[in-house]
Formats: sequence, C-alpha cells, structure tokens
Amino acid sequence: MVKARPRPAVNGVASADRVLTVLTAFQIGDSALTLVELVERTGLIKSTIMRLMVSLENHGFVNRMADGRYQLASEVMRLNTVYQEALDLESHVLPRLQYLADQSGETASFYVRHGAYRMCQYRINSSHRLRLNLQPGDMRPMDEAAGAQALRAPFKVGIALKKPYFSKGATDPHAASVALPIYGAQQELMGALVISGPASRLTEDYAESLEPMFFEVAHDLMRSLGYKPDGSA
Repeated sequence: MVKARPRPAVNGVASADRVLTVLTAFQIGDSALTLVELVERTGLIKSTIMRLMVSLENHGFVNRMADGRYQLASEVMRLNTVYQEALDLESHVLPRLQYLADQSGETASFYVRHGAYRMCQYRINSSHRLRLNLQPGDMRPMDEAAGAQALRAPFKVGIALKKPYFSKGATDPHAASVALPIYGAQQELMGALVISGPASRLTEDYAESLEPMFFEVAHDLMRSLGYKPDGSA
C-alpha cells in the first residue's frame, strides 16, 4: 500500500517577518492567490511559502482552495473586528459628522459597505424640519447615489478625487447627496462621509461651495484613523 505523502510542516524556524510578508501579499481586490503569484509578490521560494501556508492554515488565517489557490480565512476577520473595536470608530467619526452638519446645515452620515448594500452606521441629522428620514442601521442599495459611488471607488480613484461625488434623485427623487471615501492606516476603505438633504436645498452649486470644508474634514478624519499618503513618514 502506498502511503500518502505528509503535508510539509513548519518546524518553528520560519521567522515572523516571512509569515507577515506572505499575509501582506494579499491586497484589496484579491479573492485568492496562486502559489506563483505569492512567489512573485513576496520574493520567497515555493517550498518556503508552502510551509508557511500550512502554519497559517492551521491557525485559521488562510484556506487552501480545491484549485490550489489560497484565500484569507476567518481569523483575519476576527482580528479585524478586534482592531475596529479597539479603534473606536465612533469617537473619530461622530465629532466630524457634527461639524459637517453644523457647517452645511444638512444631514451628515457615515456609510459602510454591507454586502450588496450600504449601511448608515452613524448620522447627525439636519436642524431643518424638512430633512431625510433615515436612521443608523438602515440599509440602502448600492445604486448611483453619491455614497454608493464613494464606497465602490477603487482606492487609486478615490484617493485622487478632485471633486466629491454628487448625486440627485438616485435613491429618492427628492434627495441629493455629496460623498467622499474614507481610508484607514492600511489604505483600506473604512466607509464614506456623506452630506445629504432635499434637492431643493442641496443643489449642485451649494454642494460645490462646501467642497473645501468637506475635503478638509475628510482628510482630517483619515489622519486620525492612521492613514498616511504614500512616501510619508
């Protein structure tokens, strides 16, 4: 009887920096990576990567798919949850939403991507009686509204915006909104800042007048979340 070949094992000599090199080879937009792609991105040899992957798989950081590709697994999500809780996103976002609402006179919100939808995570309502009725936790479609556009913008596009996204009548025929994507320390999308209100008040001209203040608040929020432009210390 032919014995099955044992899977390569990590004997404890693999250094932490090699493990981290493999994990950080995964980038935003990757669903899975082949062994060849990992070799190209890390500069490590195949046998080393295979040994590291066994250890990462044993600890729940990666899964080896049926076609031989590797994808990140649930332990990464768990650590991300721990990170988000430690970050206390609310304390960073809410003061800036209050400032946006005060300065614009309209409702300021922070949206996050939730599968095929966008979810209102935080919100400061306009002081006007005529305003949009939406609460934290409410879900909206990923349509052509400004917030949805900001949430699906690729990083290189979102970070280089010269004008915020603007929409009118996309989700609600009577509503308008302006939005900017917000990125964190690893250039990951944290969510979208959104100013919204009745289209009769939040006109395109008025939205344009808010741009300098809106960009300033968005950049300040990203700095507080640890984002650093490429090449900065």
